[in-house]
Amino acid sequence: MNSIGIVDDETTSVTRLTKSVFHRSRMTNLSDPLDLRHGHLLPNRLVLAPMTNQQSNSNGTLSDDELAWLVARAEGEFGLLQTAAAYVHRGGQVWPGQLGISSDEHLPGLERLAAAVSAAGARSSVQLHHGGVRAEKTLTSQEVVGPWDDAQTGVRGMTTGEVQQAVENFAAAAARAEKAGIDGIEVHGGHGYLVGQFLDASNNLRTDGYGSDPAGRSRFAKEVVQAIRERTGPDFHIGLRLSVERYGLVLADMVQLVGELFAGGNIDILDLSLWDVAKLPANAPEGSRTLLEHFLDLPRYGTALGVSGHLADAAAVQRVLDQGADLAYIGKAAIADHAFARRAIANPGYRPPSFPVTRDHLRVEKLAEPFVTYFASNWPQLVDD
Repeated sequence: MNSIGIVDDETTSVTRLTKSVFHRSRMTNLSDPLDLRHGHLLPNRLVLAPMTNQQSNSNGTLSDDELAWLVARAEGEFGLLQTAAAYVHRGGQVWPGQLGISSDEHLPGLERLAAAVSAAGARSSVQLHHGGVRAEKTLTSQEVVGPWDDAQTGVRGMTTGEVQQAVENFAAAAARAEKAGIDGIEVHGGHGYLVGQFLDASNNLRTDGYGSDPAGRSRFAKEVVQAIRERTGPDFHIGLRLSVERYGLVLADMVQLVGELFAGGNIDILDLSLWDVAKLPANAPEGSRTLLEHFLDLPRYGTALGVSGHLADAAAVQRVLDQGADLAYIGKAAIADHAFARRAIANPGYRPPSFPVTRDHLRVEKLAEPFVTYFASNWPQLVDD
């Protein structure tokens, strides 16, 4: 194996590359199952996107409300149910009512989730998260740490030993998910949280091998997925969510990193959080390649490529699959209709209820009161009071 983890066995490499090219050479339908490198077969191409909802218990255990929200989407035939961000260390908590996976006290709720989602015919995944410099001290009562010091906010830069302990925290959380019967995890590497903070070219100037240049900045993310791979079995899948612009990210660096991750073989799903799957890179002139198009032609070596961002109806999902994506992550459309997946598979012209929707509509769709309040507060234009 070479320095970026490419398998040197020529037969294995050719097989993976052929599998990737073959997969993209035929039309993919929403209903097509997907066989991951590790883990169980996904029954279709529709994934419930991870969405902050603040409806878990105050100690991070899974609430009945959170379970009802997720099971409704499993019964609505999403192939993979992705939880909201779950903190891997209490010091990394960002929101009240955030799901946790940092302690064995979280196991019973995760076991309930795994069993209920499986009984509904879907697969489950917990999103592993640490807020880093964005952690909320009023919730954690712990010192806020991240890749760099920030005297203005009181954030302290992590020691090298603390960085390595954070890698272990992610790996331990993944092992806990597997123990609970969850089918896989997704490392939250997007939206400017801890993993993404290490990728921040503007702020991560560390000189201990975890910053300063593209190789150093990507080291933490790579070590996290490597540690998780070593701590979990072949029937457990690993996903990674990445943003590819904003938050101090350099697009060319992200393209390089994604190519290395595809070649490395440690992740089974790469989830690109694009805000809008049709958007151009920031400041790019009209006619430029979209953000998504920068990643579609990279050899995947058997890794599945998922995308999210303004996938609001069945036709939009089919378009990104036709472009070459393997999975579609559905956010607001899954809020509007818990059975979006089933209806989109049955009807290529399906459009869910349009926003704004009423609070009562959200409640019928199994959003508990904390989620309704959070959603209405952050996107008031989408809720008709």
